[in-house]
Amino acid sequence: MSKHIYKSHNKSLLLYHLVFPAKYRQKIFDTNVSETLRDVCLGISERYEIHFVEIGMEDDHVHFLIQSVPVLAVTKLVTLLKSITAKEIFRRHPEVKRLLWGGNIWTSGYYVNTVGAYANEVTIQRYIAKQGSYQEIFAQQLNLNL
Repeated sequence: MSKHIYKSHNKSLLLYHLVFPAKYRQKIFDTNVSETLRDVCLGISERYEIHFVEIGMEDDHVHFLIQSVPVLAVTKLVTLLKSITAKEIFRRHPEVKRLLWGGNIWTSGYYVNTVGAYANEVTIQRYIAKQGSYQEIFAQQLNLNL
């Protein structure tokens, strides 16, 4: 299980499930390319505050479970991962570059979802609803909108 990351002014536990499809849904993730991707991700983990909890690969897409810090926006995280992994895979596997004639390993899109270690959306919503003056503020908003 992931642990909180402590910084000077915050404590966080941010987990993201990311899915990157290969360009044209090409089946490029064989054993060799998969090993390269894992090695590159370990290097990324050492250089940036990104922890790869899990990496799962199909022939044509990759799932990541990543823990990061709040200073890295999801879009920045995605851009960083896609660019570094693509550059290294192309460098180490020229056969992949020949398959992907457009010069990109990844599609421009991606899937992202946050992962809760302690609670789901409903649990958090109930917790917040029971805090302090939430009900009065919510009631005021309802009256203003009517």
